[in-house]
Formats: sequence, C-alpha cells, structure tokens
Amino acid sequence: MEKQKKFKILAASDFHGDSSAAKKLAELADKEKVDLVVLAGDITGLIETDNILKPFVERGKKVVFVPGNWESSETANFLSKLYGAENVGEHYVKYGNIGIFGIGSPDWQMSLNEKKTFEKLKKDFEKIKNLEKKIMVSHLHAAGTKAEFSGFRGSRALRKAIEEFQPDIFLSGHIHEAEGLSEKIGKTRVFSVGRKGRVIEV
Repeated sequence: MEKQKKFKILAASDFHGDSSAAKKLAELADKEKVDLVVLAGDITGLIETDNILKPFVERGKKVVFVPGNWESSETANFLSKLYGAENVGEHYVKYGNIGIFGIGSPDWQMSLNEKKTFEKLKKDFEKIKNLEKKIMVSHLHAAGTKAEFSGFRGSRALRKAIEEFQPDIFLSGHIHEAEGLSEKIGKTRVFSVGRKGRVIEV
C-alpha cells in the first residue's frame, strides 16, 4: 500500500510588518515545498505592512492565519480579502483530510475571554473532529506551557482545549523569546513559533 504523503506546513509569527522577514519565510516555504503557511499573528505592526503577504502569494503558497494583538479586526479582514488568506480566528478550514481551527486576539487583546475562547474552539472542533489530522492555532500561548517562562501566564481555555480535543499540533506565537520551544501535552505537539519560522510535518 502506498504510504500517504505527509502534509507539510511552515509555521511562523511575529514578524511585525517586516517585509524582509516575510520574503525569507516565503523562500523557506518554497524550498521546503510546504503545503500550507500558518501564521500565528502579529504579522503587521512595527514597520511597513504594504505587500506583507505578497511574497507567499507570488510563490503560490496558501496562507492561513490568526490575528495577533497588533492586528486590528479591519486589518485582519483586509489581509483576508487582499491575499485570499483564511482567518482561522474567524472560522475553521479544511485541506483534504486536515482541519485547522483557532482563536485570534485582535485589537490589542493581551488576554483571552476564557469562556468565549473555549466555546469557539469547541464549536469549530466539532466540525472537523472526524478528519484525520487537526491543527489548532492561537496567537497567545496556553497555560502551563514552556512559553510561561516569560512571566506571562497562558490561557486556561487553550490548555483545556488541548487536553480535551488533543489536536495533533498546537501553534502559538506572541512570546518572541519562546521561539523554538516545543513540548507534548498528551498526543498534541506544542510549538512556540516566531519570525524565523518552523517547518512541521503533520
């Protein structure tokens, strides 16, 4: 029987409008022949934001994202419309037998409403739970994960969602110094990502 091809993603976050970082990530996505680019927020912000997702589109890469605290709701809508990037903070998406769902924290949110966050994630998970693989994305990190070394407490709702739904992968950004950290919660592989990006096979 033919072995099923692995689905490859490039996960990144927090490049804050730096178009040179976006170009490097797009080049990496191309070189690694990834199937999907997943951005965990703070895509825009400190520097220029014009054409920020253009390098990915030019290389024919599909992009999904959740807005971070640097994205306004308007900016998130603009990125979706202009580049055809799916905002999984708004709605889940499916790619073949892979489901992606998540929660954004736009408009300067530095913490999540725990009740609403869990309810939103549960509702989306229900729609994709029968798919072979699931990826959950948030800008902010989950409670009890390594990113808490920063002194910023993670979200209890995200932790509960990981423990109950056991997605194959959970991605978060926000804590720049946590980039590169990884761990496991049950069967879920947890990754803190940042501007350098990380290629992950699902």
